[in-house]
Amino acid sequence: MKGVILAGGKATRLYPLTLSTNKHLLPVYDKPVIYYAIEKLVSAGVDKIMIVTSPDRIGAFVDLLGSGQNFISKTTGKQIQIVYGIQNTASGIADGLYIAKDYVGDDNCVLYLGDNIIEDDLTAEIQNFHDGAVVFLKPVKDPTRFGIATIDESDKVTEIVEKPTAPKSDLAVVGVYIYDHTVFTKMVGQPKSDRGEFEITYLNNKYIAEGKLRAARLEKEWFDIGTFDSLLEAGLFEKQKKDDSDKSK
Repeated sequence: MKGVILAGGKATRLYPLTLSTNKHLLPVYDKPVIYYAIEKLVSAGVDKIMIVTSPDRIGAFVDLLGSGQNFISKTTGKQIQIVYGIQNTASGIADGLYIAKDYVGDDNCVLYLGDNIIEDDLTAEIQNFHDGAVVFLKPVKDPTRFGIATIDESDKVTEIVEKPTAPKSDLAVVGVYIYDHTVFTKMVGQPKSDRGEFEITYLNNKYIAEGKLRAARLEKEWFDIGTFDSLLEAGLFEKQKKDDSDKSK
């Protein structure tokens, strides 16, 4: 299983913080945002990770992360592998994943949007994955702001609607996906959306058509670091968690 972390974008909602840096390098309490994504994958046994970012920011990621020497594999006890891919233009999540095509090869992969902080343990879903695809879902208070999934009694996803005006559920699609190696074949001939991007929803719908998109529900906290409020909220949560841990020692 390979990991692909997308860490590009302009993050205009976080201006002026992101005028001179990438939002994935901003601090959430005592660590950069990107650390949470890497640590989550490493804790689930993913030791080979590609970071996909823009050409003007890649140097900062290399300075911070190097080849992965600061992250230790649970399996080998040695450092993990971090490599880099460049997304020249912000052409969508599916486009970012496609950059990792040769790196992933015939393996399965976890696609992780690097501005997500997830408290749930993903190990079981990642280690027990065989084929098809998995999306992670979380109930939200305002489903009109998210991609919303409808699932059946066997936890298969039957539909995903982006920012629905009349939501059929409150289950938002979180920015973590598991795909088998056929995901890259499914991209062949993919059209751009109305907003000019290669959307991940297109690929998810391909798996839905095959009856191979399964849902996994998150139970714990989830933060999408895209606004000042969510950045602050995540930082306060992480501080409280660390304080509680220190008190229990």
